Formats: sequence, structure tokens, C-alpha cells
Amino acid sequence: MSFNSFEFLIFLPIVFIVYWFLLNRSYKSQNILLLLASYIFYGWWDWRFLFLLIFSTGLDFYTGLRIFTATSERNKKIWLYSSIAINIGLLGFFKYYNFFIENWVAAFKSIGYTMHPSTLNIILPLGISFYTFHGLSYIIDIYKGRIEPTKSWINYSVFVGYFPLLVAGPIERATHLLPQIEEPRTFNYSEGIEGLKLIIWGMFKKVILADLLAPTVNDIFSNYLNYSGGTLILGGIYFAFQIYGDFSGYSDIARGVSKCFGIELLLNFNHPFSSKSVTEFWRRWHISLSTWFFDYVFNPIVITFRHWGRNTTIVFGLMFTFFLTGLWHGAGWKFVVYGLLNGIAIVYEYFTKKQRAKLFSLLPKFVNDTLSKVITIGYMCFCWVFFRSHDLASSIHYIQRCFYFSSDIEFKQNFWVILLYLILSIVLFLKTDSRLYKYSRIVHYYPMLWFILENMFKPTEFIYFQF
Repeated sequence: MSFNSFEFLIFLPIVFIVYWFLLNRSYKSQNILLLLASYIFYGWWDWRFLFLLIFSTGLDFYTGLRIFTATSERNKKIWLYSSIAINIGLLGFFKYYNFFIENWVAAFKSIGYTMHPSTLNIILPLGISFYTFHGLSYIIDIYKGRIEPTKSWINYSVFVGYFPLLVAGPIERATHLLPQIEEPRTFNYSEGIEGLKLIIWGMFKKVILADLLAPTVNDIFSNYLNYSGGTLILGGIYFAFQIYGDFSGYSDIARGVSKCFGIELLLNFNHPFSSKSVTEFWRRWHISLSTWFFDYVFNPIVITFRHWGRNTTIVFGLMFTFFLTGLWHGAGWKFVVYGLLNGIAIVYEYFTKKQRAKLFSLLPKFVNDTLSKVITIGYMCFCWVFFRSHDLASSIHYIQRCFYFSSDIEFKQNFWVILLYLILSIVLFLKTDSRLYKYSRIVHYYPMLWFILENMFKPTEFIYFQF
């Protein structure tokens, strides 16, 4: 089931009414309802993969209890590493099996040895990367002594499988979400209204911005050999708007739906197009993922290898973290390059911070800020070419053709369109605290709702469903 579907339009009010009007006296009954609703929501896609979700949930729930009650450090590590191995093993099998097999074959072929292993037609379970990371953070936090395990399988299952965030995040932490699940909740009218506004705003980003751009983006990236540089650059910019509207739209809807049930989710996007550096961008973009890798990958690396020296450890930690970040997004070398390009930029910014500050101090603040934002978003558009292209070779060819200019009729035809979206970016995406901005958004809710209902029920999945 998807947020932008007719089924969800029926599903959500039914769950809401039962949750607040029939089960409002018992938060335990509400949790049972949320669990059933979550499994129905997930099973609507493919009920067979519910067993994988339930197995993963049971594994980490039991592991958490055993780690907490273990009498020795050795036993704690055995339970921790066993659970991590099984979780990563399942994720690796469903998401990366064919990728590793194909590269293994290619490696042997390069030295003159031909192998014929079989690949499998494996269906990637929806949201497996997200709920696997939920479980991993839970057992690691128990092992580190940050939290105590819950004794309720129902509560833990809701934490892992909570339907607003199940298939595309945000990646929640037990320290933030589980306490909300384990305590009574009362309906708050203002929070409910705020939740509805977030749902409308997220639907607008998805249905009006991302989905209307999608056909043009698909055409440009699929037929890039037929277009010249201006159109390809335009396609990269379009995809930046598409992926932001699509993914941040999903996150807004998820947060809005959850607010309607009295549960607050983590903020996943914080005006990323306002970023003045790639480092700042990753503090504002997919925040739940970047902080997860920072806490559970980067920090342990820095601590473990601190004897290498501060700079060496930080460089290694950043590059390895972004290597995994890229690989998390998909099984392909294009995703690895996408991650490494972001890592290289952040390493560069780390070592040149003082020099860049000194250089930019010579410019007026407005020029400095504008130039920094343009460079940052321009670099991210470059990285997103690898993210969006069919494969690594296509990414490289696409970028090469960006320097090929002819009459470029398509670019001229689309000039006013891109100008409109640049103006929209200022209104929709850039950070501002002005009253005019807040009031303008309120006025926009009514026409937005009309446009959403008119375009909502088109078969367009969210981009991050595939991760």
C-alpha cells in the first residue's frame, strides 16, 4: 500500500477512528491495532514478506533480552555479533546477492578463468534496509547500555514495523520512538491539524512536484544520447527537484500521519537546499540515515583506530562510512561512486575549512552565501547523475555529453520551466522564518489539496521504496 493510493485514503480514516474513538482508553489496545494496521499496510504489497519482517523482529527482540541478561561480556558479544551477522546476511542476500556474484564472475574472467554460477530472480523486500537498521540500532544500544530492552513483543514490533515509516523511513531510534509507544497517548487537536498540514504538504511535493517532473527526467536520462549539454544539465537539475520532492514528501506524510496518532517521528529533512557545503547538506538531507551511520559506523571507527592519528582516522572513517552509505542505496557501482564522491567532498571540506573561510571572507556575505549554495547544490546534482543513471557507464557518458552543445532546442523550450522551478525552490525549499512565508503556505493549502486529489491516484511509487 502506498500513501498516494486510493486504498490508503480509505485505510487511514478507518484506523484513525478505531484508534481514537474505540480504543482510546487503553494504549496497549492501540498498540495492537497499530501492529495489525502495519502488517496489513505492508502485506498489501506482498504478504509473503511479512514472515521475513516478523522473523527479523523476533530475532532482535529476543537478542536484546539475551544481551541484557548475559552475565559476561563474552556472551553479550556472541549474541550481538550473531544477530548482526544474521541481519546483515539477510539484507545482503536479498539486496546484494546478484551484485556480488556478477562482480565475482567478472573478477575471475579478468584473469582468464570463466565461471558459470547461477543468479537468482530475487525480489527485494520492501523497506528491508529501513527495518533492518531499526533492529540493529536497538540491539547495539542495548549492548552499549544506552537503553534497556522492552519486555513487550507487541511494543517492539510496533517500533520496527510502524506503518508510517516502515517502507521508506525515517530510520527511527529506540531511544526516541519506543518510549512514545510504551506510554498512554491522548488526542491533541492542534497536533492533529499540524499532522494534516504535513500530509497535504508532503502530498503536494510528491504528486505535484516530483511526479510531474518524473516523465521529463525519465525521458532525458533514458535517451541522453539524443540530447545535448543544456538539456542534460537541465535533466540533472530536474532530478534534484524530483528526488527532493519525492523523498522529503514521503517523510512529511509519514510525520503527518504519525502526528495524527500522537507519535512524533524524527525530522528527516531540514531545508537541504539551503546548505553552504556538502558537510552541511548531509546534516540536512536524510538526517536519520546520516546520523545512523555517524553513530554506528563513523564513531566506532574513529575510536577503534584512533592510534592511527586524528587526520588519518577521520579520512578513513569518512570514506568508509560514505562507501557504505552509497552501497546502502543500492547494489551497483554507481551507488558506490555516489557515496565516495560525497565522502571525498566532505574530506576536502574538513581539510580546507580555514582556507575557504579566509577566502570567502573577502567577499560580501550575500555573495559568499549565494556562491556557497550554488556550488553545493551543483555538486550534489553532479553526484545525483550517478544515483539516477542506469549504471556506472551510463553515468560517465551522461556527464561527458553535458559538455556537448548544439542548437539545444529542448533547452530553449524548457528555459521558462526551469526558471519557474527555481522560483518554486525559493518558496518551497529555502529556509525562512518570515511571517509572509508562513502565511503564504497556509493560503496555499486549499489549492494544493485540489491539485493533489486531481493527480493523486496515478501508479507512481516513491523513489526510496527500492531501498
